[in-house]
Amino acid sequence: MPGLDFRRRLALSIVKNQQNRAILEHPLRHLFWECTLRCNLACRHCGSDCHVTAATKDMPMEDFGKVLDSVAGAMNPHQVMVNITGGEPLMRPDLEACGRMIYEKGFPWGIVTNGMALTPARYRSLLASGLRSMTISLDGLEDSHDWMRGRQGSFKKATEAIKMVIDSGEIEFDVVTCVNKRSYRQLSDIRQFLIGLGLKQWRLFTVFPAGRALNDPEMQLDKEEFRGLMAFIRRTRKEGLIKASYGCEGFLGNFEGEVRDQFFFCRAGISIGSVLADGSISACPSIRADYHQGNIYQDDFMEVWNTRFSVFRDRSWMQETAPCRSCRQFKFCRGGGMHLRDSEGRLLLCRMNDCL
Repeated sequence: MPGLDFRRRLALSIVKNQQNRAILEHPLRHLFWECTLRCNLACRHCGSDCHVTAATKDMPMEDFGKVLDSVAGAMNPHQVMVNITGGEPLMRPDLEACGRMIYEKGFPWGIVTNGMALTPARYRSLLASGLRSMTISLDGLEDSHDWMRGRQGSFKKATEAIKMVIDSGEIEFDVVTCVNKRSYRQLSDIRQFLIGLGLKQWRLFTVFPAGRALNDPEMQLDKEEFRGLMAFIRRTRKEGLIKASYGCEGFLGNFEGEVRDQFFFCRAGISIGSVLADGSISACPSIRADYHQGNIYQDDFMEVWNTRFSVFRDRSWMQETAPCRSCRQFKFCRGGGMHLRDSEGRLLLCRMNDCL
């Protein structure tokens, strides 16, 4: 396996010490709330079992409020960003009430949405409830986005929502794109479209083999395409017309330091925690395997955060699994993103290998 260049190895060695300190201190900085499993789309790549009517009922906001009280009793709530996700958060008619509760307890909050239900009136009511950030998904141009999202007209709705938020200029905002084989061929056109809308921040992800994407070959980029995506992001960043970055999915070898602002470090269970729709206490909500550490209906959130999560904070166990066992970059990669592990600890895919 080709090694890292000297400059990158030196930088990664310095960052490693900072990461070790973060693991030791594990300060909660992002708390995700899976507030619903209902969704108004049927996305091909969805890692959750989301439907218009979900088997799991929406969590009452008072139940999540007790979690926030636990956090606020142990640390400054102003330092913890609450990110509301789903499902589709806008499916909750009481989302504004949820936001006001979060805001009144001292926490900044934002949502991740597909934009389908974001009308001007709804947006104004969310702002009045303390909304501070938003992420909207756009997974290609009209043909590929509607195909990916499983509903005709979803591209138009997402575009209208993106334009509305950009024009308002009132909150921190970005667009995320899950790149598949169809949208990969449109990357340059998508970039120009988003620049034309006035977007400043663009995050790109790749679809990992879980949920509905598990057996869909059109969802997965091959090795050549993945390297092409990295080169595209690097080139876009150098051009400076829009700030593009790759998601935190995995260690990228000699692409590290060139396609995102920070070196890879999976912060799941280290600075990122989540409360799932059924009350499970977990880390990053992208983790679909069962690495739950407790449940808010039996456990105090901060007690769980401070006394459990060892599987996230000591990842030496990953070095006993293939292909990590023989990898010379494990000390920098630390086994990749936790969402790429199944319930048995097996690595679903290695992004380092895709970069070779």
